[in-house]
Parts: sequence; structure tokens; C-alpha cells
Amino acid sequence: MIDTGSTGFMLVCTMLVLLMTPGLAFFYGGLSRRKNVVNTMVMIFSALGIVGVIWVVCGWSFAYGGDGSLPFFGGIDQLGCLSAVNDVLAEAKGVPDAYGILASQGALAVDPELGSAYPAIIDIVFQMAFAMITCAIITGAVAGRMKFGAVCAFVAVWVVIVYAPLAHMVWGGEGSLIGETIGALDFAGGDVVHISSGLTGLILCLMLGRRKGFAVLSYRPHNVPFVALGAALLWFGWFGFNAGSEFAADGVAGLALLNTVAASAAGVLSWLVVERVKVGKCTLVGAATGLVAGLVAITPAAGFVEPWAALVMGVMVSPVVYAAISVAKRKIGYDDALDAFGCHGVGGIVGGVLTGLFCVPELSWTDHGGLLYTGDWSLLGAQVLGIIVTVGFVVVADIVLALAVKACFKGSLRVSAEDEAVGLDVAVHGESAYPAYLGLD
Repeated sequence: MIDTGSTGFMLVCTMLVLLMTPGLAFFYGGLSRRKNVVNTMVMIFSALGIVGVIWVVCGWSFAYGGDGSLPFFGGIDQLGCLSAVNDVLAEAKGVPDAYGILASQGALAVDPELGSAYPAIIDIVFQMAFAMITCAIITGAVAGRMKFGAVCAFVAVWVVIVYAPLAHMVWGGEGSLIGETIGALDFAGGDVVHISSGLTGLILCLMLGRRKGFAVLSYRPHNVPFVALGAALLWFGWFGFNAGSEFAADGVAGLALLNTVAASAAGVLSWLVVERVKVGKCTLVGAATGLVAGLVAITPAAGFVEPWAALVMGVMVSPVVYAAISVAKRKIGYDDALDAFGCHGVGGIVGGVLTGLFCVPELSWTDHGGLLYTGDWSLLGAQVLGIIVTVGFVVVADIVLALAVKACFKGSLRVSAEDEAVGLDVAVHGESAYPAYLGLD
């Protein structure tokens, strides 16, 4: 039957994850240039609005509808979340189901084998918050040079044709391609959230080209306290992100919470050590970035590994992400403005692979445990294959979608050279984050 403890837990976790998207606005806003901070933040708030509407209309249905028979797609049986409303009404009227449980169909489905459960209507909002933050992450790669309308159009279609099918492939249950057929593990979004958003950011920034002055000018964060504030909000929200992905107030949720703290703490210290060795100074921006890198790495493994392994993952991911941001980006020459790919794409891949090493067999959703425990390469192979399938699907879909959006915007995704030089805050939005104060409003 419905358990009020787990219900309350999931309500709190959902609100925590919803907080992450505004938190990302501060994080990205602080990292951006002064003349583009409003544009950077409004792209994220627009993604929040777009995804919120589309998820109710069709996103939830496409990701988690249907009977699980399709490996790539949910269904259209829950368009508009109408079944959720019907089930709530049925529950209010006291209509029992075949198991004697009130309103246990559709969006309020309860597994009779579970000792406790929560109304799955909450899961609609919980998963909506995941889709919001995923789309918002993408915008960091294109900050300062992509047309605002093109960003909105891309996000509106991307959440339907890329995010929702990928969520189904990983978390769609029986019959899903990556989660069931391949047998890859993703506790809270390594593939679905971080690799997909990071790769999408990379594809878009390659299609847009470099910012004016890239590799010549020094693009420094304009507001370091904003970066710290954003990282703190992300850190706080991430506890709901990972612990809530257990979908019950139990010991595994507690383990996911502990692992989230452990990995992020280790990520901070690891990044500071790398900075001290490489540049001779430890920075607040570096500490915040290491925090996020640790959070990204533990996301696919949060409920599968022991705390010592979470520490190791946090220690390992920061040097890899640092190299991607500080070395690989410069040598390859792609202009990922706020390092969406370097942090989320690379960090998500590292976390997914390490899950195949450190997964405790008894906690695995499949018949296979981590290589370190079992000596069996099956799970590690499944993790790698799941990442490859994710990469292939996202890259192909992104290229097709970006080309279609580009054609709709007169053959260019990029703002004019004049607008880019002036700054998108004034040129596109007509407002400035820091207007000159002369004693008059």
C-alpha cells in the first residue's frame, strides 16, 4: 500500500531536484562574461519553462508510458498526464484495484510485491526536474553566441526526440535497450543526464564555431561568488537527485546520499591538489568545479558502490575532467564556453565505467556485479556498450536536429558579429545585469 514515509521523502527529493536548475543558472551565470550573464541565465530559465510544459503534454508519456514492449519508446497512453488525474480521482473516491489497493493503475501504479510505495504521480514531477536540468546543462556550451530563439527551438524538440527516448532506453524497465537488453546500470543519470547533455553541448559548439577571440582573449569568470552560490545549490539539490533515485526511504537511499557527499568532497580535494601542482594556486572556481565533477561521477553509481569506492571515484574524476577542460579543449580547439562537455560528458563517462568496476554484486539491478568483486567482465562490458549506444544515438540525433533548426533560422544558429561584440544581454534581451548607477532608477 501507499507508504507515507516514502511519499514524503519523494516529495522532498523532487523539490530538491527542481532547485538544481535555478542553481545552475547562478553557476553558469558566474562563469560567463559580464556582458552575457543575463543571456546565460535566461536560457536556463527558458529551458525550465519549455520542458515543464512539454513534459506534461507528451514527455512523460514518451519516456515512461506504454507497456514496456518497445526498447526505444514509451507510448502515447499518458499524453497530458490524464491517467494521473483519473487515478487521483479514483483514489479520492476509494475505488480499489485488483490487489485491493486504491488507484493502482497508470501513473499511480503500485507493485504489489513492494512493501511500500508512493503515488507515482510524484514521479512525473521528479522525472520532469531531471529533464529540466539536463536541457539546462546544454546551454553552457553555447553561451555568448547562439541565437536565443534557436536555443529555445532546439530544447523544445530535443527533450522529445532525444531525452525521452534515451530515458526509456535506460530506465524503461523490461524490454528497454540499454537498461534491460544490454544490462548497463545507471542509478541516477550518468547516461541519461550527463553524457547526453555534455555531448549535445559539444555538437552544438562545434556547429556554431568559436567565439570571437577564442584562444587569444582570456575568458575569466565575471562573478566568482555566483559560481560558489550555484555550486552550493547544485550540491544541495543533488542529494535529492541521487538519493531520490532509489524511490523509497530506505537504506539504499541513505547509501546514495552518503556516496554523493563522499564523492563530491573527494572531487573538491582532488581538484585543488591538481591545481596546486599545475598552476601553483588553489581557486574557488576550481573547488566548485571539482565539487560538480565528483557529483557527476557518482551519479550513475550512487546506490551501487561502497563509500570507499565513492571516495576513489571522486579522486579519479577531477584529474580527468581537469585535463579535458584545461588541456584537451585547447589542443583540439573546440569552444565549449562553460565546459558542459568537459565536466558533464567526460565526468559521466568516467562514472559509468567505474560503476562497472566498483558495483557491489548484491546491489546490482542485474545478475552481474563489478569486476573488482567478481572477476567477471560482464558488467564492465555492459557499461561500456551502454555508453557507446548512448553516444551513437545522441550524436546522430543531435546533428539531424541541429541542422533542421539551423535551416529554420535562415541557415545560421549564431548571432551576428555585432551582437556578439556588444554582448547578448543588451543586444538580445535589452537589459544588463549590472546597469550603471548614477543615483537615478
